[in-house]
Amino acid sequence: MLFINKFNSQAGLSCSILLALAGCGALQNDVNVPLPNYPPQLVTEFYLEDGRVPRLTVTESVPYLSNDQEPGAGSIALPLPNGQKVLLPTDVTVTLILPDGSRQNLPFQPGLDPLSNKYFTHQGSRPIEARPGQTFALEVRDQRGRVVTGTATAPAAVPIDSVEYEFNDKTGAERKAYFLTNFRDPGGQKDYYRLLIQKGARRPEVEVDYDVEDRLNDGQPFTLGTSYEFLPQDTITATLYHLDPAYYQFRASTEEAAQANGNPFGQPSSIRSTVQGGLGVFAVLSYDRRTVILK
Repeated sequence: MLFINKFNSQAGLSCSILLALAGCGALQNDVNVPLPNYPPQLVTEFYLEDGRVPRLTVTESVPYLSNDQEPGAGSIALPLPNGQKVLLPTDVTVTLILPDGSRQNLPFQPGLDPLSNKYFTHQGSRPIEARPGQTFALEVRDQRGRVVTGTATAPAAVPIDSVEYEFNDKTGAERKAYFLTNFRDPGGQKDYYRLLIQKGARRPEVEVDYDVEDRLNDGQPFTLGTSYEFLPQDTITATLYHLDPAYYQFRASTEEAAQANGNPFGQPSSIRSTVQGGLGVFAVLSYDRRTVILK
């Protein structure tokens, strides 16, 4: 059931007056809107890194307003901490096609990635090599005939020139530092970046995570900073990702969808997937990283 309210400025003014007296309940109409039945799709999340064993997650989409989606043949429903469920297909075959044309099967072996602290459903048997300019391909198939494909090219990592920080002039618990990350855009092409600032040594927590492009800074130095939010002796890690355009658009679309979710005044936004035949992302991560302890 959807609640739809339509009123012009005069009606809105009247509503404000009536609200002080008896509320605006009489101006609301409950409308039953039949929603189309969307078949579930395969959803992939796959990030390749040089020198690491490939791991990915394959799930299944559910209707947005569904409260209790039952799994079909070849799927299981896993409960989430928030009380919802995620559909996990178990009849999926995953193949990673390397730049030389060889094929590496990634069997169903669910587990937790100790580095990213994320769950995965499939993993390979050996690390891969990913050099700038190399292109990888992905094939995901299930026994119901659904096929997801995609390609991803490794960008060249853009080095961090330096990181720096400075404390304010306060004392005690109010003494905090900002953190700067400096690098130079290579120039001559459109480039996209993601800056991830984490705090902590063993299990770093994300403090800053945002994306930028070089539309106004092509070939120029970049300085990306934070506010005063770090304490003395904090361990800070800055990771600068160089993104390919498709992955940048995917990240932008997920942010737009998150902002519009539940906002009655927001424009609905769809996810711009980097794969075909389903939903999700397939990308090669290229990055440079610096870690410092704030003295």
